[in-house]
Amino acid sequence: MSEDQEDRQAHASPPGAAGPTTTLPPAPQVPVLMRPRVPPKSAIVPLPGSVPPAAVTAGLITAVALPDDPGVGWFVAGLAFAMAVYFADKRARGAAEPHFGLVNALWALAALGLLAVGVFRASAWLNVLCVLAACVAGSLAVVGKRTVNTIIYDVFAVPIEALLAIPWIGRGLGKIAKKPEIRTRPRFLVPVLASAGLLLVFVPLLRGADAAFANLVDAVIPELNPETFVRWGFLFVVGAFAVIGACYLLAAPPLPAEDDAPRKRLAHRLEWALPLGVLVLLFASFVAVRLVVLFGGTEYVLRTSGLTAAEYARSGFWQLSAITVLTLLLVAAALRWAPKSSRPDRAWQRGLLGVLSVLSLVLVASAWSRMWTYQEAYGFTVLRLLVEVCELWIGLIFALILVSLIPLRSAWLPRAAIGAAVAALLGLAVLDPERFIAERNIDRIAAGKTLDTRYLSGFSADVVPAVDRLPEPLRSCVLGPVVMGIPEDDWRGWNLSRARARQTPVATADGERCPYPARR
Repeated sequence: MSEDQEDRQAHASPPGAAGPTTTLPPAPQVPVLMRPRVPPKSAIVPLPGSVPPAAVTAGLITAVALPDDPGVGWFVAGLAFAMAVYFADKRARGAAEPHFGLVNALWALAALGLLAVGVFRASAWLNVLCVLAACVAGSLAVVGKRTVNTIIYDVFAVPIEALLAIPWIGRGLGKIAKKPEIRTRPRFLVPVLASAGLLLVFVPLLRGADAAFANLVDAVIPELNPETFVRWGFLFVVGAFAVIGACYLLAAPPLPAEDDAPRKRLAHRLEWALPLGVLVLLFASFVAVRLVVLFGGTEYVLRTSGLTAAEYARSGFWQLSAITVLTLLLVAAALRWAPKSSRPDRAWQRGLLGVLSVLSLVLVASAWSRMWTYQEAYGFTVLRLLVEVCELWIGLIFALILVSLIPLRSAWLPRAAIGAAVAALLGLAVLDPERFIAERNIDRIAAGKTLDTRYLSGFSADVVPAVDRLPEPLRSCVLGPVVMGIPEDDWRGWNLSRARARQTPVATADGERCPYPARR
């Protein structure tokens, strides 16, 4: 209660007392420009003393350990980030309740699992997808439970907070530098600088004194040149600010979301039920036609469409994929804005969205079967396999929507969709996609089909175990470019597939003897 309200209550007559009531004039309104502004979070939240050393440590490990190619260094950098954030937050909270719970631990394990793919699989495209997904999972691991912000903020929370934390870290370091004990007794700076100076002097001398020690140093320390120092500086900044952003987010986390919080919804049922009802009728007619095609057989399809089997499979796939994605957006919008205050509203929502999700699953199955038919006709490729995995992922999302319609609670769906995508990537890594594609295409030789050796020769070392069973000269046509193109790795870029591939003997293949069929 403010002071002017207390004055009004003191001068007012008590309840039930006779006589007129004294009414005070309203308090003068303070102009908006003269009101005190709320200080930013960076000025209110203090900087814990554990954050700077944790950020510096993680930045140094990231700069030194991160390789260019898939390797163990990616997992080491991710583990350094996780440990730095965990211990910095634990020391900052002291005996308080730790921030990290089961949800945080699951997302953190998913992120580390995705980064560990580079230890076993050499495929560049697979590791790029896994690293991007690991960044998303790492951000959700720091955020933890769902917040009042959107899922977009939760996914990019760490980089967003890293930018917002620049004033925070500046004010915090300024306050630390002003402490007398810091200015007069630098406990760690002098020993660290002395150790670095000794290494700079004695390592080159010992390296020149013994060839075996020189080989060990060359395997541990990369070649030092201006480009190396620029790269180290960039990676140090990225790793350090990632830790700072995570700690800044943990120091003042966003408010947790409430599942029962009121939302602004559409006023009338007709506003959303009519468009979705029309879409349900359209999808039902399409599914009916597909059933006629299914019972009519392939000959009926080719006779009515005037296309070959492969052309028919390829012609409708992208359209069906676009339809399922758009339908997914419409269903998400209906779950967000459709009214459900009354029992008829909830019944309409369950009925229409349930039927639409089931019909969408049929469309997903149709699109997937078309791509599988085309792939069986012309061979397996990375793009075709990825598209099929995406279709399965979209189908899983529609299945989750059907589950959410039972309690009519959909707030958990975005994170469940991200978790399904992470699980799909991990499953793809376990499958070893390039080896799987090579094995399926090699099996086609027994059916009298040709093998595109040029395409397989562009794969990574993951393809070596599958191609090693090919007869010559096909084996050398594929393995020659793969094995000869494997670079030498230091400890940062060690990879199991590349290490095994280097031990595979390969004869020099004659390019004229290698069949390169036309791609389709």
